[in-house]
Amino acid sequence: MKRFTKSLFAASCLLASLITVFAADPTGKWTTTINTQIGDLAYTYNFKAEGEKLTGKAVSQFGEVEITEGKISGDEISFVENIKFEDMPIRIEYKGKVSGDEIKFTRKVGDFATEEFVAKRAK
Repeated sequence: MKRFTKSLFAASCLLASLITVFAADPTGKWTTTINTQIGDLAYTYNFKAEGEKLTGKAVSQFGEVEITEGKISGDEISFVENIKFEDMPIRIEYKGKVSGDEIKFTRKVGDFATEEFVAKRAK
């Protein structure tokens, strides 16, 4: 029984280390154009990953905004962008899946819209 427990522990440690190794690293600059209800918006995201924490900035025609609530779990990322549009605060919630040099995003813009787009790593 002790041998089984040791083997199970070793396998668990190996799996945990592999998950860490294969976690996506979105650190860097990403660009996209999002087709929205108010027209096409050009965005640049500058991300920094530290473990499971994601920080950075979103830059668009609305200015430069610090992202908040940033999280990384494997190849999935999420964060919030808080902007003002015509003096009205809007919370934009992002969920994305990193795959190489692309992130497939879904974003929920307040209670107005849900949009899907792909951001590409800037080279």
